[in-house]
Amino acid sequence: MIDGANDVTILDIISSDSGLKFSIVAVIKLVEAKLAKNNTEYLSVTIGDKNATCLCKVFGSSSMYNFFKTVEPGTIVFVEGITRNYKGVFSPDITFVRALSDDEIARGDYLQRMTACADEGMEVLKNELNGMLAAIGDEKLRLVVGDVIKELGEDFYNKAAGISMHHAYKNGLLEHTVHTARAGKSLLPLYPFVDYDIAMAGLLLHDIGKVLEYTSDMVPQRTKIGILQGHLILGYRLIRKVAIQNKLNGEILERLEHIILSHHNDPEFGAVVRPATPEAVFVALVDNLDAKMGMVEQLLRSTPSKNIFSDFHKGLEGKLLVLPIDSLADGELD
Repeated sequence: MIDGANDVTILDIISSDSGLKFSIVAVIKLVEAKLAKNNTEYLSVTIGDKNATCLCKVFGSSSMYNFFKTVEPGTIVFVEGITRNYKGVFSPDITFVRALSDDEIARGDYLQRMTACADEGMEVLKNELNGMLAAIGDEKLRLVVGDVIKELGEDFYNKAAGISMHHAYKNGLLEHTVHTARAGKSLLPLYPFVDYDIAMAGLLLHDIGKVLEYTSDMVPQRTKIGILQGHLILGYRLIRKVAIQNKLNGEILERLEHIILSHHNDPEFGAVVRPATPEAVFVALVDNLDAKMGMVEQLLRSTPSKNIFSDFHKGLEGKLLVLPIDSLADGELD
């Protein structure tokens, strides 16, 4: 039975007091095998809906262990459990789980309920992107950027920008692309030594390889080619092909390719080379800015209002203060 679970959200249960029973429909986001301090293997299971996620630990002694060991990400499940907090982190005990049938999913409209997407409408984002594309003054460079996007079609507008770190939802890649270009457009006048056209082309195309790196599933996964090459190389190859077809100036292509290969800034984080042109340095910094602020936005949206801080976030390397500033008393100091 799933009566009563339809109106319960992940945010509802992580906002609840410890020790309360709950039932909920959620989607499996991620399952990872890990070792506890005593060398006992357990599964770290992330379940979620369109707005929030929560982490559950499932040990080998649990009757649900085999289910989670084999379940695929993107499976919609009915879950019963008890809310728990362990060392200040919400970590519920799961007491029952089963996958929903296709009929149940259709009747409950759960695909819509579980699928997160960009807050700004896709058409609004597309129109803004087209305006930024039109503002690129170099005719051939503008044509190359447009042809690359056109070649990928609707996938570019629908794909996520990641699996979990930032903009990891439908239209997330489009949103992240437009936001970085929006920030770049505002900042570029401060740095006249940065070529506007090359920088804007780099901002619009820096993550274009993610269209090929990730699947179109409700919970995105990396494709085979995405695992083997990654989006920097995939983007570089695609842009080079289209640029050669359009006979783009070799110096401009070299600088654009360098942006794609270096925009992760550090080889430790996947960059092929470090940024070595004004435009590449600029794009890498603006990309990192929007990625980090995307993480902040998600934490502000998904952290219970009763909490002062979010849980630890790997991308931010710490917790985030989520308490609104207007909730503090005037003049109150620790």
